Order: sequence, then structure tokens, then C-alpha cells
Amino acid sequence: MPTETFEFQVEARQLLQMMIHSIYSNKDVFLRELVSNASDALDKLRLEALRDDSLGADASDLHIDIETDEQARTLTVRDNGIGMSHDEVVQLIGTIANSGTAKFLRELKEAKESEDATAAEGLIGQFGVGFYSSFMVADEVTLLTRRAGETRGTRWTSTGEGTYTIETVDSAPQGTSVTLRLKPEDTEDRLYDYTSPWKIREIVKRYSDFITWPIRMVTETDAEAKDAEEGSDDAPREPETLNSMKALWARSRDEVSDDEYHELYKHISHDWIDPLETVRLQAEGTFEYQALLFIPSHAPHDLFMQGYKRGIQLYVKRVFIMDDCEALMPPYLRFVKGVVDAQDLSLNVSREILQQDRQIQMMHRRLAKKVLSTVKDMMTADPERYATFWREFGRVVKEGLLSDFENRDAILRIASFATTHDEDAPTTLRQYVERMKEGQEHIFYLTGESRQAIENSPHMEAFRAKGIEVLLLTDPVDEVWVEAEPEFDGKKLRSVAKGEIDLGTEEEKKEAATERENHQREYADLLSWMTERLGETVKEVRLSSRLTVSPACVVSDAHDVTPALQNMYRAMGQPVPEVKRILELNPEHPLVGGLNRAYAERAEKDTTGLEETAELLHDLALLAEGGELSDPSRFVKLMADRLERTL
Repeated sequence: MPTETFEFQVEARQLLQMMIHSIYSNKDVFLRELVSNASDALDKLRLEALRDDSLGADASDLHIDIETDEQARTLTVRDNGIGMSHDEVVQLIGTIANSGTAKFLRELKEAKESEDATAAEGLIGQFGVGFYSSFMVADEVTLLTRRAGETRGTRWTSTGEGTYTIETVDSAPQGTSVTLRLKPEDTEDRLYDYTSPWKIREIVKRYSDFITWPIRMVTETDAEAKDAEEGSDDAPREPETLNSMKALWARSRDEVSDDEYHELYKHISHDWIDPLETVRLQAEGTFEYQALLFIPSHAPHDLFMQGYKRGIQLYVKRVFIMDDCEALMPPYLRFVKGVVDAQDLSLNVSREILQQDRQIQMMHRRLAKKVLSTVKDMMTADPERYATFWREFGRVVKEGLLSDFENRDAILRIASFATTHDEDAPTTLRQYVERMKEGQEHIFYLTGESRQAIENSPHMEAFRAKGIEVLLLTDPVDEVWVEAEPEFDGKKLRSVAKGEIDLGTEEEKKEAATERENHQREYADLLSWMTERLGETVKEVRLSSRLTVSPACVVSDAHDVTPALQNMYRAMGQPVPEVKRILELNPEHPLVGGLNRAYAERAEKDTTGLEETAELLHDLALLAEGGELSDPSRFVKLMADRLERTL
């Protein structure tokens, strides 16, 4: 078959150049990535062989071979796993199919220019392009693969300079081999001799000891030594198994180091940074299982993208069954990685069966509660690590307030929110309740696009004047979960932009009520007239108890859907009925007072000019809260006319 030459996708070519020019110092990890890929291929073959009797693949001696050739300066990592088809090689190796590529490359370049090796490694881990790390240590990479069940194989070759070649080969062993033509040794650049047996042993022991498949190595030096000992140049070589193959989750905590746990996490997640927290769980009794879970140190770049792979690896009696088992973890904890090893499930269980399985549902609930309780303990034991967790994952965890009613209180107890109490440090609801003013009955909040927009909102004026703390909620998910009016320790969360506001002590409330009655009598005619004139736009015009500076604001009834939430529903294609809101006037503001006097004087005359003023007052209130005008051009015309009269 002819050899075809292809050009790398632009983003892949840029990434390769960064790899070739050493974006990070620890080059040993290339072998970890190749071994991890090989292990995944073996898992997939065993699983597919269990499910498809007609596959015709040999799964009797699954293993990983590492071969070195000191004279030729080559290193080969070979597995007899599932292999790849021709199309899969083109799709998986030649391109980087991800919508976050441009952002990733920009951040990676910035990390490299700032010489922040840790940040660079973290970005590589988030993007998951471990195969490309081979080009840190190799001048040329050759991949030979044949998918199980197929008769022909595929050879892929590249120097990483912009192109790669692909050819179909008639004879290739089942599985995949990756052969690296190594660069010259350069210890100053931490580029070691990767044909050295002791170096291979060191890397495998450090990064891949827990791999459940045997990692074997035969070197020229080992073979020659054996030949000399037996006096035969044709003596068969005995491969050395480099890893212990012990499942870490089955060993007691005091037998396993943190480094070993961290390497298992990196193998599972393809991350390059240690996890933030390790969570162990062992259930005994009628249904036995072991779980070893990890909370990452950073959110993956595609956490909120459609198609994000979530879930835990599922084993049954140490046999790998399924990757990304979604049934084991709720969607709002989709960032959690790890392994669950059950004792009583079937080896050929399917994803469809898992969704209905009672034991899986029990594990699902227990694992979610364990992760949430671990985060709660972290809040007390290590506030800095908790702060990292919430900064990275708080937005996705809050999705659970919409879907997991059983754990809603637990989620609220580990949640943190921006607040008017402190510009920098977020607060928990427990801390908020402890700081509540005398006579305060509710936990107050306001949603918006940014902290600045919320703090400048007219709805905040009375709260700022009385020193009442308000939660500042800026995540899109906040618009949704607060609509359920959740409670915390008997205190309802209440929007400062909804309903009537009655603040202060009992004595202050009585004084405010008396003042409100007096104003109500004074402004009754104006309010009735404006309600009638603005009837197509607003539900009611009334006096406000939440304004101290602004002339007016627009609020919603206590149970109305907010405009922001209406926009979200529309964006999702869901029909939302239009809801009229309430215009509140500040009776202490000169503009409102002047409008009231003007209306009283012109009640029997032409009120055309006053109608325009009332309309402008409503539009200004909408703009002040960041809303959109229904007719911007009319607003501009009315404002221009008014400004002209002042000249």
C-alpha cells in the first residue's frame, strides 16, 4: 500500500513545537503517558472480549513490553491490547479535536513565557495530550497498530516538524507499539538516557507500579548477561516484570504512600498535577465494595462543555468493567475521579442495567455523601485547600441544589458566596447567619452578571445604609437554584429585588410604617395615575422602602420569575410568559417629589409632558439594574428633547 503524507492540524503543530522545545522540565513523564495509554488499551480489549465472542482476539496473556536498544538509540512500548484502525489513527493522532484548543495554546504559551513549569504541566494535564509528550525525548516517533478483529495494520511516523505519514501494512501484531528514536542524552536539560535499564525501572516504579497489567522489560544487556552465564548466544531472554500490579484500593492505608495514590490519580485522570484530596471508602456487609476517589486540584477546561467525560472507573473483583461510569456519581460531582471495585456485580453488566441497579444506586448515594462530607471536613481542617476547591468547583457543585434534594442541605453547608461583608473573602451561610443584624429574619441575596453591577444596583441602597449583609450571586446557575427559596437553619434566602422590604428592628419598622402611610396619602393620586399610564409595561407603581439615593427601581413580585431567568429559558428554547414587574418610587428623591407636585398642579390640564417623564423614570430604573429597554430609540429621543430644553 502507498504511504500517505498528511499535515498536522495547526493547533497540533503548535503543540508539538512546544513539546519539542521542552515546555517543562520533567521529561520522564513521557513514559508514564505511554504506559498509561497501553494499560487503557489492554482494559478495553479484555472488556470487548467479554462482550463479543466473535472478536477472535487473544486475551490470554495481556501485558506491556518495554524494549530498549542502546546501539540504535530506540525505546519501544508495546501492548497486545485493542489496537487502532486506520481511521482511528488519523482521528486520534493527527488532530486535536477540541473547541478549547486556541485558549489552551494561548495559556500554555503564557505559562512558558513566565517560566512557570507547574502551570505548564497543569495545562498539559487539563488538555490530555499525553502521546505528544513523546516528542520531548524523541527525534522521530513510529506507531504500529492493528485493531483486534482486523487483518491489516497501520504505521504512523512523524518527526513532529509539521507532517506525518500513514501506511497500511499487511502484517502487524494485535495491539499497538510506539517506537521512539531518542534524542542524545543531555543531563543538564534533564534529558536522560532512556535506553538505560535502571532509568526505565525507576520511572515505572515511581509512576506505574500499580498498573494491573504486567510491565515487562528485556534489554540487550540483560540478554547478553544471561547468554554468557549459560554459554549460549541463542538462549531465550527472560523478561523482567517491573511493577507490583497491586491494586492500591485493596491495600490498607498504612501500606500506601501519598505519592502512590497521586500516581494512580494521574493514571486515571491523565492529569499531571497531584489531586487536592484523596477519599477512601470501604463498605462491608450485604453489599461489599471499595472506593478510592480523588478531588482534582483544578477544574478541567471542558468541565462545562457538552460531551465532557465524567464518571468513575468500575471494577468487579479487580476486573476492569467500565470507564467513566456515570451511574456512580451525580452530574454535579462529575469532576471527581477514581475507582470503585464491587464484589457482587456481573462482569458483563451494561450501562443501561447500571442505571436501574439497586446496588449501584446505593453506591451512588453513599459516594456522593462521602465526597460532600470530605469537603465539609476540609473547610475546618484546611481552609486554604477548601478555598481552592470552591474556587475551582463551586459553580458546578451548586448544580446539585437543583437536582439532589436529598443532599441540598449538605451542599449549602459547604457552599461559599461573595458578600458585601468582605470584598476578597467569600462567606459560608453559617458565617452569614452568625453576623445577622438584630431583628433580621432572612438571608438576603442579589443576582447579577458581576459583583460591580450588583453593588451598584439601586436595590442595594437600603441594605447598604443599614449595614445589612447581602450575598452577591454572579454564577448563571444561581439564577435557577435560588428560585426554589431554599432555607438554611430556618432562615429563608430572599432576593433584595423581590417583594416588599421591611428592614430594621421592631421599633424602626413601626416608624417606617408610619412614615410610609403618610407618604402613601401624599402620593396616592400620582401612583394611581402612573399605574394607569404605564399599565402596558408594569403591574403596579408603588412607593419604595429599599431606595435611599435613586429615584426609582423595578422589582419583581415574591414568586415571579426574574428577567435574567426568563432570558436563560428563552436561550434554551423554552417558552416563558411575559411577567410585568413593579415600579417603585423613592418619595424622598427631588425628581419624584417634583413629579408629584407637577401632577397635582396639572391634574385637570394636559399631562403629556408628565407622561414622558413617567416613562423616562421607568426606563432609567431598568437601565440602573442592567436591564434592556424595549424601545431604545424612543428613550434616546425623549432624553435628547429633555436635554435640549435645559439649554
